[in-house]
Amino acid sequence: MQKDQLLTRRRALFAGAATLGAAGLAAALAPGAANRSASAPPAAGAPPARRPLRPSEYRLRPLTGYGPPRTVPGRTPVRKEPLLRVPDHGRTMVLTFDDGPDPRYTPDILDTLARYEVRAMFFVCGEMADYNQDLVARMADEGHVVGNHTWTHPLLTGLRRGRIRSEMERTSDVVEKACGTRPEWFRAPYGAWNRAAFQLGAELGMEPLAWTVDTLDWTEPGTRTIVARVEDGAAPGVVVLSHDAGGERSQTVRALRSYLPHLLDSGYHVTVPRREYV
Repeated sequence: MQKDQLLTRRRALFAGAATLGAAGLAAALAPGAANRSASAPPAAGAPPARRPLRPSEYRLRPLTGYGPPRTVPGRTPVRKEPLLRVPDHGRTMVLTFDDGPDPRYTPDILDTLARYEVRAMFFVCGEMADYNQDLVARMADEGHVVGNHTWTHPLLTGLRRGRIRSEMERTSDVVEKACGTRPEWFRAPYGAWNRAAFQLGAELGMEPLAWTVDTLDWTEPGTRTIVARVEDGAAPGVVVLSHDAGGERSQTVRALRSYLPHLLDSGYHVTVPRREYV
């Protein structure tokens, strides 16, 4: 009799599977199912609430759209020349700063970018980043892209392959230590690229980015000259090269304070590129 009752109960349960669903049926057959509280939370429902974005997270969006990447990035291609521009999405420009971070100048540049809610790219040298990991962390925290500019800023075309790898790999390691992610962009010192640099950069998951407009700020030509070079060279897709270390950079700091609001008032969208759309 007891066996018949059990069989009848099991048949009833399986007959109701269509309405209960697989999850409900498994729960009904689980040991102690009959003794569970009726107030138990449902197995399915709305996704958990996400924390609200800070205001800056709404405004400081990447160049090519909102949200996560549409596709999973594949293997980084080995290029034969560096990228000089970013995709032309309206009046868009990218500001880049090399050789830092330097505690004398980088904080002022970051302050100006934050004031206008603009994101930029910083191609850091590993030895500078190692001494100033707090500034590298701040770059990432404020939405900027941290790129790889080698460890000691050597001329890559005169180095053996093993030394080039060491220069790039050590820098990626310290960037990851400071901000939690490895660089996805690489820039050769002096703009001197060779086949090994392209190959090794791709192996380390980095795209090579050069520039379209060179401010030549390292020559200390004067603040007005730097401003004029940026404003005269402004155009959709342009990548601007400046420096936040490697010498006296107060002219660069003052120039940024002048040309950045002018670019924005002229309708330019100053931001950073996304890898998967390049």
